[in-house]
Amino acid sequence: MDLRAAEDYLLDLELFGMRFGLDRMHKLMTALGMPQRRFASIHVVGTNGKSSTVRMIAAILERHGIATGSYTSPHLTSFAERIEVGERPVPGPDFAAAVARVARAAELVNRTLEPGDRVTQFEALTAAAYHELARRGVEVAVIEAGLGGRYDATNVIPSRVQVVTSVGLEHTRWLGPTIRDIAEEKLAVVRDHATLVAGRLDPDADAVARRVAAERHARLVRAPESSDLPLAALGSFQRRNFALAQAAAAAFLGELDPGAVRRAAAETQVPGRMQQVADAPLTIYDGAHNPSGCEALADALPEVVGQRRLVAVLGVLDDKDAAGMLRPLLPLVDALVVTRSRNPRSLPPGTLASLSERLGGPEPEIVADPDGAVARAQELAGPGGAVIATGSIYLIADLVSDRAAGRASML
Repeated sequence: MDLRAAEDYLLDLELFGMRFGLDRMHKLMTALGMPQRRFASIHVVGTNGKSSTVRMIAAILERHGIATGSYTSPHLTSFAERIEVGERPVPGPDFAAAVARVARAAELVNRTLEPGDRVTQFEALTAAAYHELARRGVEVAVIEAGLGGRYDATNVIPSRVQVVTSVGLEHTRWLGPTIRDIAEEKLAVVRDHATLVAGRLDPDADAVARRVAAERHARLVRAPESSDLPLAALGSFQRRNFALAQAAAAAFLGELDPGAVRRAAAETQVPGRMQQVADAPLTIYDGAHNPSGCEALADALPEVVGQRRLVAVLGVLDDKDAAGMLRPLLPLVDALVVTRSRNPRSLPPGTLASLSERLGGPEPEIVADPDGAVARAQELAGPGGAVIATGSIYLIADLVSDRAAGRASML
């Protein structure tokens, strides 16, 4: 396989959707020689902030001289972005070789499954990540859970440290209808005698964290509310994520080198999260995609934007609480452009515009093409203004990717 063939193989697996359960993943790991046991691991779960926290933990560990890898999701332009070693995505040929190895193992596993059952895209990706991280000889891998935790494909690692960033109402169809239910699913990743590092949690989620830690004889570490170090990553929520990452790195390593921590803070950026892409007007892309993520974004925007005229570009998937996402953002914006991503689940822009009007937002303009929507927002903002494009990671992916290069992932 080359990179294009590997990505096509993974995209073809989207036909089979998402399927929970760890049986297929355990069989894949056995067929691959148990690569997930050849490195230490830190497992990060939560509703928002996982990718940022993973990158920040990896950056801190790397600056302590530890060979570190990471696995995050989703990606913006290429599946290969999800696997990093030394804070760099693995090269395309290496990623393709890992996927080819997993494809052969998946063929063997699929023969053992019931008719209609087969290895999923996320399972194949996760297996490729574990295989490649082991092959590259990383000492520790920081792993972001995909959906939930208990039955997520990532949950076959014997992690020493588990991290919960936040718990909000999301994916209730699969994880349960309440914060407590969702916390139970996410915190099922906690291992016996491990260390659980917790960020700011809802009281119901916090009660689950305390109970699970006690039942599993795990040490519960509370991360500070925020970091006061200068960060390359913009936004108050990133200071919160970095404080959590620092606490997780300390839980894994013990005492930290303050200089290494400062360098990690000053040098770590997170693509698609408060990512500045232009200066005049100031243009920022952020993948907030649920109400709590938009609340965090709304808290961070005044600090970043200042007194500039602010124009928002919004595109939201139809299974999200769009009203809950709009409410914290609309009071901050002077103008609004609504659009849609290529994802077939994207909410029609007209529906989003009507919802915004009912919530008292500025009269929206509809520009169906995301690039055109950003261009129009920049016109409305003027050179001295600001633009924030948000609402879906798929919207951000469309804005930063070459849409002529191939199919986009829809899962």
